[in-house]
Formats: sequence, structure tokens, C-alpha cells
Amino acid sequence: MKTKLINLIIIVMCAIQSYGCSHTDNIVSVAASEFEKELKADSVILLDVRTPQEYAEGHIDGAINIDVKSDDFQLQAEKELSKDTTVLVYCRSGRRSMEAAESLAKLGYRVVNLTGGIIEWMDDGLPVSVEDGSK
Repeated sequence: MKTKLINLIIIVMCAIQSYGCSHTDNIVSVAASEFEKELKADSVILLDVRTPQEYAEGHIDGAINIDVKSDDFQLQAEKELSKDTTVLVYCRSGRRSMEAAESLAKLGYRVVNLTGGIIEWMDDGLPVSVEDGSK
């Protein structure tokens, strides 16, 4: 009887974990070099999830900015982003972008996350733009 109960608990826990984590199937995390290749694909949207001030200090060209820490992040995302395109998401170091990726995946988006954020991007010598348009 005890073994059956333990097996039942294990099955239920696995089912719960599988259900709770299924949205991660829509998230791929990649390094900067792969992220750059993804940018060249058709039907992608580039999303910077840092604060507007961080964005103004330097961002990947073509990125739109929606702060993942804003109270209406999901609402703004659904207004600005199409579920027919892959969303390429980044932040400073990769932590906030993964938070955003998980949130977007739950909403039904396909997401590519820049693992090391814009720090990795710049460390690899890739270009950034600032608000005045200079690089």
C-alpha cells in the first residue's frame, strides 16, 4: 500500500511539473553570435526589456523597449508584439530577459533569449545604438 501511494505521489508531482513548465518549450536561449544570426531572419521582433533609461544609454538597433518590471508589461507586449513572429528578447545580463521570456511564452509567444544580455553582445564586439542614433 505504501509503495502504491508513493508511486501515485510521484506521478502527480511529475504531471504538475510537466504542466507548469510546458511554456518553456517556446523559449530558446542562445549566445550573442547565434542571437545575431536570429536577428537576420524574417518575421522576428527584437525586444529590449530593460528600463527606458538603460535603453537610451545603448540598445541593439531596431529594438523596441518594454520594461519587464513595469506593471503592465504583459498588456504592452500583447499590444506591440505579434504571436506570428518570434520575439528576440534581451536585457543587461540575461536575468530579466529570461523572466520576460517566461511571461511571453505563457502568453503563447515563441521566444529567443540572449543568454548573457547586452553585456555579452558588447563583449563580442557587436554594435549598439543610442537615442541620438550614433553607434
